Amino acid sequence: MTKKIRSLLVVEDDPGLQRQYKWNFENYNTTIAGTREEAIAFFKKEKPAVVTLDLGLPPDPDGTSEGFATLEEILKIAPNTKIIVASGHGTHESALKAIAMGAYDFYQKPVDPDQLGLIVERAFRLYDLEEENLRLSQNNKASGFQGLITGSQDMYKVCDMVERVAPANVTVLLLGASGTGKELLARAVHNLSDRSHGKFVAINCAAIPENLLESELFGYEKGAFTGAVKQTKGKIELAEGGTLFLDEIGDLQFSLQVKLLRFLQERVVERIGGRQEIAVDVRVVCATHQDIEKDITEGRFREDLYYRLSEIVINIPSLAEREGDSILLAKTFLTKFNDELKKQIKGFTQDALSAIASYNWPGNVRELENRIKRSVIMCNGKKITADDLELSQGEGEAAVLNLKAVRENADIKAINMAMAQASGNVSQAAKILGISRPTFYGLIKQYNINI
Repeated sequence: MTKKIRSLLVVEDDPGLQRQYKWNFENYNTTIAGTREEAIAFFKKEKPAVVTLDLGLPPDPDGTSEGFATLEEILKIAPNTKIIVASGHGTHESALKAIAMGAYDFYQKPVDPDQLGLIVERAFRLYDLEEENLRLSQNNKASGFQGLITGSQDMYKVCDMVERVAPANVTVLLLGASGTGKELLARAVHNLSDRSHGKFVAINCAAIPENLLESELFGYEKGAFTGAVKQTKGKIELAEGGTLFLDEIGDLQFSLQVKLLRFLQERVVERIGGRQEIAVDVRVVCATHQDIEKDITEGRFREDLYYRLSEIVINIPSLAEREGDSILLAKTFLTKFNDELKKQIKGFTQDALSAIASYNWPGNVRELENRIKRSVIMCNGKKITADDLELSQGEGEAAVLNLKAVRENADIKAINMAMAQASGNVSQAAKILGISRPTFYGLIKQYNINI
């Protein structure tokens, strides 16, 4: 299949630069416009995803009025357009104004073709990602990963594994600490499988007493015990044709492990008080925060059951291991709770963002969500502060003795966090790091960071 050539609009009145841009961007379907009228006419017709815009356009080539008018008009037509503004006029003030108006990025003339090329390519990638996220959010069934928000490479790998595993009718074991999103990923396995039309039935094995858990799982016949006034199907039967999610399977009592193993082997259940074997077609997905291999060694978990449950094992990283995600999630939760609680908090102060980024989050995403909700309720100012979050600094990382590795890890981590704090804006990220944009792009190329 031939890949579609992406459309780029270059708004520039200088003939020399027009030729240079045309040559630099030969891999795109590049259109040159020399005036605001030409640019708007083309944009209304084609609506390209990315625009480079010189602020000094005729009849005001030595000013910025025409450029800002073009910027405003394009964003009115298509607010998601990535507009990269270039100017040599009052650079600092123009940059601040352009970004405030909604420009994607700002570049000072004279333009470095290689660095501008990086900005344009990244703008296309971000636009494509946003469009894909929008498409998926409008089609929950197609998205599979309902509610999952991440920019972490480790979580992308987990999602890729879920997508590969989902179509296969195998038992999946999700391993991760509490609050890492095990049920969300279990639902993704269900949503992306051919059982998505069936029910997703979840039960927490640690939350129900042993004497009740058996009846919850396997059901019971009328009169099987005191209070059994009618025949009741268990969770396994209710999941017929769909997916059964056994959360915290590591806490399942040893006596029930035998019955669960028989079901997994024979795919039949017997209700309590019943004599009839009932065939059930169901996929089983399990999750636990326990070290099951240790439990097997210490005799608390059956080894044969473990092998039945762990045809595919997926390890979920903690929030502390998902660089940049704590800030990304914090901003998402702020938007959510602003809507729910009818608040108008504008964002986070810099000390709050630093605290969020450095904190270890032992309770993972669940703890982060709770803290953001509480801070939205308690905040009296326009922005949430570190005091509102009641956060202490994260614990130190384990010592690494190789200085080169320390520096590289620190650079990569700082870049990811700065990009998260700046919501993907390169200029702001470079400012946060206290470096120039060329230096920032140099680090991106040096460490092969996909931003």
